Amino acid sequence: MVKGKHLLLASASPRRRELLSALDTDMHVVELHDVDESYPESLEAEQVPEYIACKKRDAYDSSLLNDNDVLVTADTVVILDGKVLGKPHDAKEAAEMLRAMSGKTHTVVTGVALTTRSTSVSFSTRTLVTFDNLTDEQINYYIERYKPFDKAGAYGIQEWIGYIGIKGIDGCYYNVMGLPLHDLYSKLSTL
Repeated sequence: MVKGKHLLLASASPRRRELLSALDTDMHVVELHDVDESYPESLEAEQVPEYIACKKRDAYDSSLLNDNDVLVTADTVVILDGKVLGKPHDAKEAAEMLRAMSGKTHTVVTGVALTTRSTSVSFSTRTLVTFDNLTDEQINYYIERYKPFDKAGAYGIQEWIGYIGIKGIDGCYYNVMGLPLHDLYSKLSTL
């Protein structure tokens, strides 16, 4: 159980906040400023989110943690054909990403780092997501209505495009939303 632990979520993501609060734990959000989310080009695509989660962890002064505090940092990426799809900068880039994923299976990986005063662990969780063939009309409607510019791969599984466009997933649904709750809970239980 994670009772007695105070979770500090270092994330601006409203989805991560919602998911972590669903674990019925004592938690609040802390801010991280100016974290460089770049990564070495030589890094394997599936290693990128854990690498960035650890950079976010390292940006927090762990001496500020109390005995029962656990700092939670995370990063999620979408990988298509070995290439990391980040957050789109504009509607054109979002449409290009969604068209590229249309009718294909891609991988969503979330890296998580958990830090206490005395230890730190990190892990990654992988989920395969298969899109049906999307029409330009569906893509344009989604982008115009939902403006998915803060989402890796330009979509949210919990939004309209997920309802009508995703044929199936293999792995953790919550991982695709940005926080693999089962794996996170298991790791928190060992700290």
